[in-house]
Amino acid sequence: MLNRMDITKWTVVAATAELVIVGFVLLLRPQLFAWLVYGAEFSNAGDALGRLTGIALLVLAFATWPTPAARSEPASSVSAPLIYNVLTTVYFVFVGIGGGLTGIILWPAVVIHAIVSLVLGRAWLGANKK
Repeated sequence: MLNRMDITKWTVVAATAELVIVGFVLLLRPQLFAWLVYGAEFSNAGDALGRLTGIALLVLAFATWPTPAARSEPASSVSAPLIYNVLTTVYFVFVGIGGGLTGIILWPAVVIHAIVSLVLGRAWLGANKK
């Protein structure tokens, strides 16, 4: 059976893996991301900003990847992906309600980010109770 620290570690690993996947998609194929999430195309400036965002997500992934030190202070590796997922959920809901930019994975992305937010939030609260 997994203990709380192992669950926190695997939660952070899963959230970080999502950051890596989205970061690479944005870096390598920002138009694919635009079509899947927004059902639209990026302009040339949007491509450039998408690639920059991909780089930022990869940096965030490297910064939050669980290390042996994170075993003693898991809250530090949970807070950044938690904030990212909460804000992404809120933003995607806002975009989806507006109705103008809804691609085929916008609402599934909302659900995934909301679930990851809840799991990370639980891990963060558990880490801060100690």
